Amino acid sequence: MSDVLMHKVAFLREVDRLKSVLRMTTVGDRSRRENSAEHSWHIALMALTLAGHAPAGVDVDRVIRMLLVHDLVEIDAGDTFAFDTAANHDKADRERAAADRLFGLIAAGPGPDFRRLWDEFEAGDTPDARMANALDRFAALLQNTAVNDGGTWRAHNISRDAVLRRMDPIREGLPALWPTVLRIIDEQTAAGHLCV
Repeated sequence: MSDVLMHKVAFLREVDRLKSVLRMTTVGDRSRRENSAEHSWHIALMALTLAGHAPAGVDVDRVIRMLLVHDLVEIDAGDTFAFDTAANHDKADRERAAADRLFGLIAAGPGPDFRRLWDEFEAGDTPDARMANALDRFAALLQNTAVNDGGTWRAHNISRDAVLRRMDPIREGLPALWPTVLRIIDEQTAAGHLCV
């Protein structure tokens, strides 16, 4: 086996660890917490499913690639709850260090391309990255509402305004979805799952 292929295999073994990174949200039957690999798969499938609603000029295949690599850094940095102000303080530094290490494992292969996709997702300043970020946010909305009756938002007394701020990237990144987001948030507020 060539050195390049050996590095790719080692990388694939390493990123399997993403299956062990637990998120705050639970799976649909509430039997356990979702892991970050499941989250990445789900939002990649969302991109494929909602491709027909993507803003003009968005390369959905590229969005899918971005979504598949965007949370790999959580192998080292862990998943940070979006509403935990203290944990978010050094999140960017932890994730950059993780990106350096993980994508460096395959620097002679696709690592630089993966890193560029990750950097673009983090910057959020291209149409592809904005759609990817919108889907990442929408996944949280689905997990906390459709299957969990308010889920972590209710458990942590998260306000309607905080959720609206968190969901705001959907307005630009996937505008066709925005009316649905507002309807879901209104329903959750009326059901008492979000603090007013």
